[in-house]
Amino acid sequence: MRKIEIVVEDVSATAVLAENRTAEAIWDALPFTGQANRWGDEIYFETPVQLVQADDARALVEPGELGYWPMGRAFCIFWGPTPASEAEEPRAYSPVNVFGRLEGDPAVFDGVQSGAAVRVEQA
Repeated sequence: MRKIEIVVEDVSATAVLAENRTAEAIWDALPFTGQANRWGDEIYFETPVQLVQADDARALVEPGELGYWPMGRAFCIFWGPTPASEAEEPRAYSPVNVFGRLEGDPAVFDGVQSGAAVRVEQA
């Protein structure tokens, strides 16, 4: 089981990666840094990974799921409603490749603002 650590300023969370091509590409690119963008209860940031949309990509995600957004080469962390949501569910702007899930409460990212430095590394 592959785990990663996501650190944004004073917030740190561990996530378990799925067994899929996107998770493998993210793992192989570690460590990397980015700059957080906030979109409702989602943060996303550009990665060095470049992939196409997976066959099982989806816009509707679960709180705590990690997605890769092919349009922006972005790593996305979801924990609540976004501007695209129809209710309280997290919904991506467009389909994402789901590649992992946070351990613990994903709302730890509530205080993260756009512009914050993000670091992702092997746990």
